[in-house]
Amino acid sequence: MSAGTTAEGHRFFASCGKGLEYLLADELLALGCASAKATVAGVNAEGMLADAQRAVMWSRLASRVLWPLAEFDCPDEAALYAGARALDWAAQLEPRHAIAVDAHVSGAAITHARYAAQRVKDAVVDAMREATGTRPDVDLEAPDLRLNLVVRKGRAILSVDLGGGPLHRRGWRRRQGEAPLKETLAAAVLLRGQWPKLHAAGGALLDPMCGSGTLVIEGALMAADVAPGLSRYEGLAPTRWRSFDANGWRALVDEAQARAAAGRAALQPRFAGRDSDPQAIRAARENAARAGLEDMIDWQVGDIATLESGALPIADAPGLVVCNPPYDARLAADPALYRLLGDALGRAVPDWRASLLCGDAELARATGLRAMKVYPVFNGAIECALIAVDPVRPPQRVEDGPRELNDGATMVANRLRRNLRKLKGWRRQQGIGCFRAYDADLPEYAAAIDVYETDESPPRTFLHVQEYAAPASIPEADQRRRRNELLAAAREVFGVPREQLALKTRARGKGGSKYGAFDQRGELLVVREGAARLRVNLFDYLDTGLFLDHRPMRQRLHEEARGKRFLNLFGYTGAATVQAAVGGAAATTTVDLSATYLQWCADNLAANGIGGRTHALVQADVMAWLAADRGEYDLVFCDPPTFSNSKRADDFDVQARHVELLKLAVARLAPAGVLYFSNNFRRFRLDDAAVAVFADCEEISAATIPPDFERNPRIHRCWRLTRRR
Repeated sequence: MSAGTTAEGHRFFASCGKGLEYLLADELLALGCASAKATVAGVNAEGMLADAQRAVMWSRLASRVLWPLAEFDCPDEAALYAGARALDWAAQLEPRHAIAVDAHVSGAAITHARYAAQRVKDAVVDAMREATGTRPDVDLEAPDLRLNLVVRKGRAILSVDLGGGPLHRRGWRRRQGEAPLKETLAAAVLLRGQWPKLHAAGGALLDPMCGSGTLVIEGALMAADVAPGLSRYEGLAPTRWRSFDANGWRALVDEAQARAAAGRAALQPRFAGRDSDPQAIRAARENAARAGLEDMIDWQVGDIATLESGALPIADAPGLVVCNPPYDARLAADPALYRLLGDALGRAVPDWRASLLCGDAELARATGLRAMKVYPVFNGAIECALIAVDPVRPPQRVEDGPRELNDGATMVANRLRRNLRKLKGWRRQQGIGCFRAYDADLPEYAAAIDVYETDESPPRTFLHVQEYAAPASIPEADQRRRRNELLAAAREVFGVPREQLALKTRARGKGGSKYGAFDQRGELLVVREGAARLRVNLFDYLDTGLFLDHRPMRQRLHEEARGKRFLNLFGYTGAATVQAAVGGAAATTTVDLSATYLQWCADNLAANGIGGRTHALVQADVMAWLAADRGEYDLVFCDPPTFSNSKRADDFDVQARHVELLKLAVARLAPAGVLYFSNNFRRFRLDDAAVAVFADCEEISAATIPPDFERNPRIHRCWRLTRRR
């Protein structure tokens, strides 16, 4: 058998963008290939030449279809030339035909793709001159035969590019926006949104930020059963390779033309594209006209904030929203715009499905939409998050009248209402949106209930319920009953749907109680604390990213930071850093061993428009960093964990090492600098005598406990330290 031949046909390769491999494998199987196995950036397929040619005509996802001519060892450039020269090139092309070679190389032997392509071209030219006396020309733009070379791990594969070039080009696009989307990736967005199924049911298609119209036009052509290759080649063969089945191609063209005629005749005008840029809409209209869709798509100039259901195409069933909002270096990513998009879709098409190509998972979460699936895909070199949402806004559970609370739940509800009345004046005066509403006030209902109000319009209320460990003597049935009564009371008092309540509950296991598995929603909420906007995650971790009991301490830092050099040790998610920066700190430095927390801190700073070199984020062991640092700081906040261990740092025990820690930190203070030291270890004892050697120290714990934590005044302790003179 020749290279690439199997008992079931021929092996060939269809390349695609990263993240589209499994979709492409399914598509090739549907087109008749005997097998299709996904690999990185493509699919290894088996089939006859007719199957590969059908893929050139009908694949919406493939970037290229490559039919191997030869595979050989390629340890160096001499072997590359010899392997290519050994083919019977007179059997592959006419002497008058022009060629082009695309090369992709990896490894140490051959490192330059352009040079590798040149050596293959030399081999073809020399072989043709020897066989025919005539050398073929080179035409990089429109060759009669385009070859593809891949050199990897000392092996070379030389193939015919059956499509003659990139297959994402459909033939209708002449004008494009600033950041054009390839039609192949647009097709993936549509397929992940189940567009063929929704169209068959009578649904419509909308892109509310359509740019030059790629997604809507691709969706309309998909609905009309127009083959992607029909306009690309205008009836001509895509290659003049001698083994290409011209008669088979002609039959494919005839079939595609018949299907397109029938599909266009049955197509209904259920498509809309909208963009705030009139020039983008003008380009979209021109592209649609070239695609033969002048009367099928309603193009609108309008901002996303003004999207209303009345502007949508008429549909017999819920439809699909597709969108590629801005996210790269040319079109700066704006989380507020993503949130605006999510709010607009929830208002205009709450029962539709959505397939959104977002810059990353963070921007996807900024939409506020609950994704069923998140698919990592690449738009060129940019890794993106393609989210599928169904429906856009899930219906809230409708209760049949007021819930009936039993005696236990009623007791909890009454205590919650009492606490809210007590805190009402303080909350209104201080503008408090995130607070503790309940902290085991009733011993048999041992949990903390924290309220988080989002910084959006209108705000949403979320509850974070953290159950304390019950004594082993309490039967699990009683624990479950009390937990359910507590949750019923909380939902009744605050009027929140079930999906806006995060429960962290302890389960008995080996070695004692432990917290059960958390949700993995990836849902970040933005809340406000004073002048700062902060991101919290209520569902995915034990802690939310914001310690509410430190609110007064952060306010103190905010008030004292103006013009100061601020240092945050064990910085966590950077809430203290943000408050200092918003308060006017001249510079901030945040040190933490966790890259996740430092990224969270960076996102918190960015949410407040803060960034640049004056706000340093340092991933390091705090003790080692302090020992090596020679900086000077005017204001320092140090809130270490009770205990931590890591493969990258020595174990840390706050009781055992606090004197060492404070001595290192005080050494970094400017002459008039202040260090605030806090921790939440209940049995902590400050070594006053040891600390007095190098610092003046005053405990200020009582002044840092807010009204909503009065029941638990030992939630943390805090000291103010200055350098001993």
